[in-house]
Amino acid sequence: MVQLASAPAMNEVTFRSDTVLSDVHLYTPNQRHLMVRLNGVGQPVFLSQFKLLWSQESWTDSGAESGDHKDVHTEETLPTRTGSRELPPRSGHSDEGSSLQAGADTAGQEEAGTQLDEDGDLDVVRRPQATSYPNPASPPRDKVHPMILTQEEDIMGDEAQDSSPHDVIKIEHTMATPLEDVGKQVWRGALLLADYILFRRDLFQGCTALELGAGTGLTSIVAATMARTVYCTDVGADLLAMCQRNVALNSHLAAAGGGVLKVKELDWLKDDLCTDPEVPFSWSEEEISDLYDHTTVVFAAEVFYDEDLTNALFKTLSRLALRLKNACTAILSVERRLNFTLRHLDVTCEAYDHFRSSLHALEKLAEGKLHFVVEPVEASFPQLFVYERVQQLELWKIVAEPII
Repeated sequence: MVQLASAPAMNEVTFRSDTVLSDVHLYTPNQRHLMVRLNGVGQPVFLSQFKLLWSQESWTDSGAESGDHKDVHTEETLPTRTGSRELPPRSGHSDEGSSLQAGADTAGQEEAGTQLDEDGDLDVVRRPQATSYPNPASPPRDKVHPMILTQEEDIMGDEAQDSSPHDVIKIEHTMATPLEDVGKQVWRGALLLADYILFRRDLFQGCTALELGAGTGLTSIVAATMARTVYCTDVGADLLAMCQRNVALNSHLAAAGGGVLKVKELDWLKDDLCTDPEVPFSWSEEEISDLYDHTTVVFAAEVFYDEDLTNALFKTLSRLALRLKNACTAILSVERRLNFTLRHLDVTCEAYDHFRSSLHALEKLAEGKLHFVVEPVEASFPQLFVYERVQQLELWKIVAEPII
């Protein structure tokens, strides 16, 4: 008898790709990136602060629960609570200052437009060199200073003292990894999804939620500030250990709302959950019962970069929808990335195109007594984290409804 080889786990899939790097750390309001340790495979691990631009109290008072769309404007390190739209930090100057400078430059060019030197050549009036003065009156934009710290040191320093502990999420992460370890980085799609979770308190308040492919756990931590229970799932002992450490760093956020956040292994390429008590992050029978009996929200961010894993995720969603006792809403975050491929000799979005075709196939699928309603979510909700909300970022909502 021929024995078929067992299917590989999600973290055993082999990718052929160079190292990839997330640029989220360029938009975090940190003056320093703090290297705290090396992980189990020798990759540098950094600790960053992700600061909420509104406190929970002011967010509640702002009317967001009633659906009002209010945006936030922030400077690079000092958030304010105004009604203008938040923009990612670029130069450390305000829009008003940029407009005044642009106006001054335009006026200077018009005034110098007809000036010629003694040879008849155009005499270009150069911009004043005040910004390159060795001792400027105000400092330029903050520079990134990598620092290596020991575990015992105060890793946040004065930066955390200026903020309420409920306004800052501390996340350990890497900055550059092979493709199979991208879950150890923080991606823009996770911050977009975190913004949406904070906006949709009506959906997450008091619920049981499940995150698929949680990575560093940032969005699960945000959800746990409102949900009753959040199951934060992924695969790989090193990644899950990092995720568990991030949960511990932010345990006060979930505790404030009475929420429980549990890190568990969930492999999309396997039909059943791991219940072996000898395996770290396995499930107990009570937890499995709670998952299937009470879960009403499933969410995932930036997990659509490989066709096989995308297929596995959508199969997992279908399987979960059939097993859950309650109606379920899934929220998926994705970034449409352009890549030049030798196969097409053109710029394509193969991973995104496959994601969209999978959404279309799910919409046409009728699983048992369920069908799936798929619709995009307009990204017009407030931005409460500092990142670049580019047009390529998208949110999709999937609702499993009974067939009547």
